[in-house]
Amino acid sequence: MKKNAMGRMVPDKIGDRIVTPYEGIYTRRPEGRKAARWQRFTDNQGSKVLHSIDETIDRVGLKDGMTISFHHLFRDGDYVINQVLDACARKGLKGLRLFSTALFPVHKPVIDHIKSGLIDRIEGSMNGPVGAYVSQGGVLAQPAVLRSHGGRWRAVEAGDVEIDVAFLAASQADVMGNATGVFGKTPCGYMTYSGVDAQYARKTVVITNELAPYPVFPFDIQQGWTDYVCVVDEIGDPDSIASGTLQITKSPTRLHIARLAAEAVKYSGYFKDGFSFQGGAGGISLAATKMIGEEMKRAGIVANFIMGGVTKLLIDQLNDGLCRKLMHGQAFDRWAIESLQKDPGHAPIDVGTYANYDGACATAMLDAAFLGATEVDLDFNVNVNTHSDGRLLHGIGGHQDVAHGASVAIVTIPTLRGRMPVIVDEVTTITTPGEVIDVIVTERGIAVNPRQPELKDRFIKAGLPVKELADIKAEAERLVQPVKTPVFGDEVIAVIEWVDGSAIDSVFKVEGWK
Repeated sequence: MKKNAMGRMVPDKIGDRIVTPYEGIYTRRPEGRKAARWQRFTDNQGSKVLHSIDETIDRVGLKDGMTISFHHLFRDGDYVINQVLDACARKGLKGLRLFSTALFPVHKPVIDHIKSGLIDRIEGSMNGPVGAYVSQGGVLAQPAVLRSHGGRWRAVEAGDVEIDVAFLAASQADVMGNATGVFGKTPCGYMTYSGVDAQYARKTVVITNELAPYPVFPFDIQQGWTDYVCVVDEIGDPDSIASGTLQITKSPTRLHIARLAAEAVKYSGYFKDGFSFQGGAGGISLAATKMIGEEMKRAGIVANFIMGGVTKLLIDQLNDGLCRKLMHGQAFDRWAIESLQKDPGHAPIDVGTYANYDGACATAMLDAAFLGATEVDLDFNVNVNTHSDGRLLHGIGGHQDVAHGASVAIVTIPTLRGRMPVIVDEVTTITTPGEVIDVIVTERGIAVNPRQPELKDRFIKAGLPVKELADIKAEAERLVQPVKTPVFGDEVIAVIEWVDGSAIDSVFKVEGWK
C-alpha cells in the first residue's frame, strides 16, 4: 500500500497491473501510442448471424480467466448480462472478469455467479445489490475498479483493460453487424458506451432481438467492428430505463435547493446568450435544470448546447428553442429515444468525445453543471460511491468528468438524509477532489470553494445566502444525535480511479461501527 496526494492509501498492484497513485487533477499526461486494435476476419462472408448465446460463446472461444464487457443503456431493464452469464455458467467457465459499464438491481443474479466462481473480478460501477455484496469483502479475487464514464473509455484505449469479448445489446442489427440502439422494437438509445468496446475487443458480438434488412442505417456500431450477430428473443425492457432518480423532486426542501442552484448559475457570470450547461439525473438537479430553462425564457437567452443524460425535460427545452444543440450522452427515458429518431438538433456523441481525459473532452466546454453526492467534506471533496456506513452502492457515472471540465461545478445536496449528516469532516471515500468542486448548494445556504473568491463576491452582491461550509455543517449537526461511524479493516474491496487512470482512493471492508 502507498499514500497518494490526497493522503489516501491505495494498493501497489491490482492483479498484475501496477497502480499509479493520484498526484493531482492535471498532473498525469498521456504519452506513447494508444493500444492496438485487433484484426477482424469472418469466415462466413455474407452473414455473421448466430441463433443462440451458447453457440456464440463457443464461436468466440471464450475461456476461463477472460474479460467480457457490456453496456448499461437498458439500465434496470437489461436482460443481456444475465443471459450471457447464465450461458457461461452452463459452459462451466470460471474466473471471468466482468467489465460492464454499470450494474443495476436487475443484475442481482451476478452475486450467484460470484459465489460459483464464474466471476472473480469486476471493473465497473455497481449500483445496488452487487455493490452491497462486494462490500462484505472476501468475495472477489482482487479489488474491484470503479471508473468514470470517460475514465473507462480511456482505460480501454490506453490498454489498461484488454477486452476479450464484448457482448453489446442492440435493438436492431443486420446480418453483417451494423447495429443501432435507436430504432427497433425495444430501443435503448444511441450506443454511446459501446464504441470503444466494439473497436478494441478481440471479439465483438452484437446481441439483438430484431434482425433488419441490410444495411441498418444510421448505425451506432459498424460491421467492421463486429464478429458475430446473435439473435435472441429479448434484450431488455425500455420502460425500465427511467427510474426514481430520474424524476423531478416534489420535496419542498429539495425544490428550495434547486431554486438556489438555479440562482447560482444565473449569477455565476456565465449566464448569457451562448452559454452551456449539464443537468444531473437526480431529482434536485432535474428541478434546477427546469428552473434554469425558465430563467432563460425570461432573459431571452439561448444556450449553445446542453449536454448529458437526456430526459423529456431536456427534449422540451430543445423544442422550445432554449438550446441550439442537445448533445446526447445517454437516453434516460423513451422521449429521449424518440427525439433521437426525429430531432436534427439532438446530436449523439460517444463517451470518448464526451469525456476521455486523454483526448479533447466536450465536458471542458461546459460553463455550468449540476452534480449530486452521498457526502461532501469541509475540503469540498465529494463521495458518490459509498454511503457514510462505508457500503459500496453507487457508480461514478460522469461525476468526475463533468466536475473537472465545467467552469462552475455545482453540487446540490440536502444537509441531512434521514438522520445522517451529508456534510462531514472527511468523506468516507473520495470520488471527486474538492479542487474541481466550485459550489455546494444546500437548503441552509450556499458554500463557495475558497478557490473561487470572485464567484463568492458575485453571489453576495446578488443577495444569495452565502455561508461557510463549516457553518452549514454545524447547523445541521445541531438537529441530530451523534451517529455511528464505520470501522474499516485492511482488505481493499475496490479502488476508485481518477479520470487519468490514477488511484484517488480505496474502499475498505467494513468490520463494524463505533
